[in-house]
Amino acid sequence: MSTQAQVIKFFDPYQTAQGEPRASVALKELSTLWFNTGTRCNLACANCYIESSPDNDRLSYLTLEDVVAFLDEIQEEQLATTEIGLTGGEPFINPHIIPIMQACLERGFKLLILTNAMTLMTRRSKALLELQENYGELLTMRVSVDHFKIELHEEERGPGSWKPMLHGLQWLSEHGFNIDVAGRTRWGEKEDELRAGFAEFFAQYDIDVDAYNQQQLVLFPEMDENADVPEITTACWGILGVNPDDMMCASSRMVVKHKGDDKASVMACTLLAYDPQFNLGHSLKEASQSVQLNHRHCAKFCVLGGGSCSVSD
Repeated sequence: MSTQAQVIKFFDPYQTAQGEPRASVALKELSTLWFNTGTRCNLACANCYIESSPDNDRLSYLTLEDVVAFLDEIQEEQLATTEIGLTGGEPFINPHIIPIMQACLERGFKLLILTNAMTLMTRRSKALLELQENYGELLTMRVSVDHFKIELHEEERGPGSWKPMLHGLQWLSEHGFNIDVAGRTRWGEKEDELRAGFAEFFAQYDIDVDAYNQQQLVLFPEMDENADVPEITTACWGILGVNPDDMMCASSRMVVKHKGDDKASVMACTLLAYDPQFNLGHSLKEASQSVQLNHRHCAKFCVLGGGSCSVSD
């Protein structure tokens, strides 16, 4: 091992900086398949893990044909996939989003949409109500509400972002959609304080979400590219009492289309859309390989933070 590998963390996929065997995660079964519909967004948040913005097109819009090809593979390979997730960017900026949602739902998949619930979503109200009427039990909308205080939410999302989010969230609740809310822990409150504050917020605005249900209110740890986090070795599973089968990459993959590529790729993780070492190929079969935990997000968000993006966990 080179001197450089000995002193730099997350350098060697198979060994840590201390020369210990790096932990990996095998794909137990593909229960959740994510599609990143594109990195464009109507917002440019202060700390977006994928750097989405109105100008970021590093991930191109997925088309209906892109998505259907992977839905077909699930069927042909008889994979155990029960849930589809759509993320971005903002999924409702993708011009193909409604046909994509329809294709997933009509095949009987549970469908989770990650959205900021602002005007890009509410402009699709007629189509969304039709999907809700036909497939309501399968459809869940996860709305990003970074904090229950206006000033902190807008510190992350920008001035003027609170009111249209609240309008969209209330609209979803009034029309009986299944709703999850995604909050952040970046301001340092204890979990019970955050849940109590969100409970008051939901009650105040008559939002049908249970703040004490960890599935309905998901509180995500922050991801800092510059944070000094420990590397995860094979010994860490026993030391930490963490099961590798509980990691996201043991049960999920994410489909993206990198700008300039003709074909969509399957990434190991929803958090690592750009890193080529986590590009597992162009098919779900290719992407069934194990994943080396060679990124600080693997440690901070998943192993140590306990983060998960699935609605089923």
